Formats: sequence, C-alpha cells, structure tokens
Amino acid sequence: MAQEKQIILVPDYLTVRELADLIHTSPIAVMKQLIANGIMASINQQIDYDTAAIVIEEMGYEAQSQSAIAAQAQKEEAAKSQEWRQIYISEKPENLKRRAPIVTILGHVDHGKTTLLDTIRKTRVAEGEAGGITQHIGAYRAIHNGRQITFLDTPGHEAFTAMRARGAQGADIAVLVVAADDGVMPTTREAINHARAANVPIIVAITKVDKRNANVERVKTQLAELELVPDDWDGNTMVVPVAAVEGKGIDDLLEAILLVADDSDIIANPSAEPAGVVLEAQVKPARGVIATLLVLNGTLKPGDVILAGETYGRIKAMYDEYGKPIKEAGPSTPVAVMGLSDLPEPGDNFEAVKNEKIARGIVDERKTAAQDGESELAKPAMTLQDVFAQFAAGKTKELTLIIKADVQGTLQPIVDSLHQVADSNPEGIGLRILSAEIGNIGENDVMLGAASNAIIIGFNVEIDSAARRSAETQRVDIRQYNIIYKLLEDIELALKGMLEPVYADKTIASAEVRQVFKISKVGAIAGSFIRDGEARRNARTRVKRGNKVLAENLTVSSLKRFNEDVRDVRAGFECGIGLDGFNDFRVGDLIEFYVTERVS
Repeated sequence: MAQEKQIILVPDYLTVRELADLIHTSPIAVMKQLIANGIMASINQQIDYDTAAIVIEEMGYEAQSQSAIAAQAQKEEAAKSQEWRQIYISEKPENLKRRAPIVTILGHVDHGKTTLLDTIRKTRVAEGEAGGITQHIGAYRAIHNGRQITFLDTPGHEAFTAMRARGAQGADIAVLVVAADDGVMPTTREAINHARAANVPIIVAITKVDKRNANVERVKTQLAELELVPDDWDGNTMVVPVAAVEGKGIDDLLEAILLVADDSDIIANPSAEPAGVVLEAQVKPARGVIATLLVLNGTLKPGDVILAGETYGRIKAMYDEYGKPIKEAGPSTPVAVMGLSDLPEPGDNFEAVKNEKIARGIVDERKTAAQDGESELAKPAMTLQDVFAQFAAGKTKELTLIIKADVQGTLQPIVDSLHQVADSNPEGIGLRILSAEIGNIGENDVMLGAASNAIIIGFNVEIDSAARRSAETQRVDIRQYNIIYKLLEDIELALKGMLEPVYADKTIASAEVRQVFKISKVGAIAGSFIRDGEARRNARTRVKRGNKVLAENLTVSSLKRFNEDVRDVRAGFECGIGLDGFNDFRVGDLIEFYVTERVS
C-alpha cells in the first residue's frame, strides 16, 4: 500500500529560503531542483506557487495552495452563516423553487434610506394597489418587470444586527445607501462591516446625485478603498446612482437587485410546513396581539398553529401590507397575523406545529429552561480562552475579532501583527478581523460582536457604560490592553489553546448582623439584615469586623426566613444565617456573600 504524501501548504509567493524551510531541507537542494527544471533563482529570490509546487512534488511532497484553501474555508464559513435561510435544507431538490429576494437598506442616518424606501413604495407597489395605503407591518413588496422584491422597511444596521444576534438574518441582499454630497461616513463603514459579517451581497445606491455639490466619482473612490470596487471599474460591486425624490435611478436599482438575486441561491419549498422570522409585534385594542411574520419557507394559512420563541397560537386572521385579509402567504411574503398568546420578540424564528397542546408543551419547556439559565436557545459566549476548544470540537474555524484602538498609528501595526501571528499558527485556526476602527468601544461594537460571535479587542480605549451593560447581557467577551506585546501574546496563546482562564471573586451580597442566637447542638445563628445584593445559600462567605476579615471561604450551613429554609434572600429582608465552622458573631459584624467567576 502506497504511503500518503505529506501535504505542504504553500503561499502564492515565497522565497527559495522560505520554501526550503517549508519542506525541511537546505536552500541548496531547492536551488538544484529549480536548476533541473530550467529555473535559475538565488536564495532570496521570490518564486510563485506553480514553480514551488514543481519542486515540492519532485521532493516527494504534495503541494496545496494556501490562498485557495483559505478561500474555500471562507466560502464554507459564508455558507454556514447562511444556514438561517436554509430551513429547507432537508427538502427534496425537485420541490425547491426560487423565491423573491428580501432586501434591507443600510447606511448613514441622513443619506436618504427612508426617502428611497418611500419612493419605491409609492411607485412600485403590487399591481392593483397603486394609490392604496400601505400599513406599517415591517415589510412590503414591490414589483419590477413582473417580479416581486420584498423590502424590510425598518432600515438601519442596528435593527439588522439585532435580528442577527437573535439567530435570524432578515435579508438576502443589503442595499448600502451613500449620499453623493457627503460620501462615506463612519456609520457607512459600520454598515459595511455588519453586512459583511452577515455574508450577504452588497449593492450600493449613491443617493442625492441631483444635488449641486454631488460628487459620484469621489464616492466610488471611497468605496474602492473599502474593497467595494464598482462594477464599472471592473469590480464586483453594483453601484447605482439614484435621485430618490425625482424617482431617477429607481428602475436601475431594482434591476440590480434582481440581477444579484439571480446569482444567489434564494430558494424555498412552498409546499412545506411554514417557517420564517418575526419582524415586529404589538398589542392593539379589541384585536389583541398583532405579529408581523416574514415567511421564508412553506405557505402560512389561517388556522395554522405556530410557535415563535416563548409564545404560540392558532392564526385567526392574516392581513397583507395593505390591511387586506388574505388566505395564504408563501415564501418571502410579509403578513400580519392575529392569534398569538403573547408578544414574540423581533428576530424570533417561527415554525408551524401540529396542535396547540404540542406548542404549549414546547413553550413551557423553553420557559423553564430559560429560568434555570440552561436554555438551548441562548447563544453560548465565545471567549478568547475558549477559541481552541471550540475549534477542536468543530464549532468554529476561525477567531473573529473587532479591533478598537486610540489612534491610527497604533491600529495598523496591531492589525498587521495579528495577521503575522495567525499566519505562523500551526494549529490551523484562521483569524478574521471583522472591523478595525479608531475610538472607544460602543454599544454598536457589542451588537456586531454578539451577531458575529466575535471578540472585541480594545487598545488604549475605554468602554462606555451602555456597551458594558450590553456586553454582559449579550455575553460578548471584551478584552482591554495597553501593551501591544501582551495583546499579541494572548492571541497567539488562544490560537494554540494555551491561554488559561482568569477567575476572580465577585461579592453578590452583604448582610449586617443585628442579633446573635445561640442554639445548642447547632451553634451561633446570626440574625441579619441583607443590605444589598442577594444572599445565596450556595455562595461562599467571609466575616468582617470593621476593616478586619475574621474568616473567609466559609460555606453557608443554614439560611432561613422565619422558620423556612430558603435558597436566597434579597436586599431589604431579614434572615437567619449559619456558617460552617464559625460561631463568634457579634452585633455589627458584616457577612459578605461571594462567588468565583471567570473574567476577561
């Protein structure tokens, strides 16, 4: 049986010396092979992949292109990130049909997103509905050349990313709006990052081209610098000039959307059980809960029982975006429904179930799991210490980072050095820098991190209070540094699985001893008042008298309210506390409850 050849990953270009190091031989041996193939090269001369592959094959190895493998991995990762749409993944190919593209509008706040949507709504509504009043249900359909396009009419990357963070994408195509007079703004860059993180194709609409100070070519140059090279510059990004108020360019934009859709795998099975995503929900007098659903697969009908997050219900009535009752809604159709028992969360995925009994049972299980903190629906936190373990378990292929630094002069060296660290990593974990910007860490960075399972790295920057709260809620790992080599060292160790987690004690409650009870065969019980936090029976404790710690690492032997054993006592209540191995309580002592938690 022939022995398999060792595979050597080769970059597009490398020197003779680097090639020799790759195959663990001398540069002289490599040069001899090159000469044998008619190539004269010095030790520091660069050769391309094809030339290097010849030498590698001659010396008994198998060459593979590093960039080709990276491109394939990126393609697989992109496909993986699109799995939210592939709810039809188990469908038979013959049952799948193309569905209308779903489009979201992203961009800077004053660049005309809403005006663009309003113009499309007024001029390209469904046939027979011209002049009709479109209800605000979170989405609407437009018709161009007899084909339907569904627009989400809550523009902005914040809403787009909030849905992604809950497991839903909400769009097949992103239209990036850039004003011709302003050009690319910081918010525009953020929108591009969010669209790229979602792996959706981007079309650029350059708005306000009718203004006197419009400069379309300058905008195209700025886009090219952000790797959105316009198609008329031999790039792969469709860029459409638009004057929304005058209605100019609207047809071109809609045509561009359909062309991109034709190149994308936007399909569904209309005959399957209905499933999709919740866009918004509200309670209306005399009508109850009205939820806007976007059907992605199957066909939704009145009478269907649906399950969305922690709510369910039988659909009593359905309405389109014009407020008209409808009897069915196929893929890519937005619809307002009545009949849910409670308000679902925007971004919740919905699906049809057989009956209300089954739906009720699933909802009860989800609520119980959520209360116990063990909900399978919750996204597990990705921390820097976990990267290697998740890679080994097949849960991730790369470390995704969001970089924030104080100045540009620091940012670029950090990015370059991180790429060098990743290139030298032998374990095979890739590195993806999703965003690299100047400024403090804000809530928008946390949203992007939550939606993309990314880790935020800050260098000489602060975290604003809203971002800190959001990071705790969304379980996003934020790491701050002020020494570059420490930052690089941590990333390198994380990629090799050697970065150890750090633990610290966190005080969760403090109790003031107000009375001491001596009980035979039990010991001393401290009658206490919980001053702050929540005292828990499973926490550890320390006893303080003034500034002196009398004892610590004590377990709670009893925690009682009146004569009832309890698991916890909140601030403002009195209780009796017994501690294992400690009886020397005095009035005025302070009992601190603490737990050990992993910290960044």
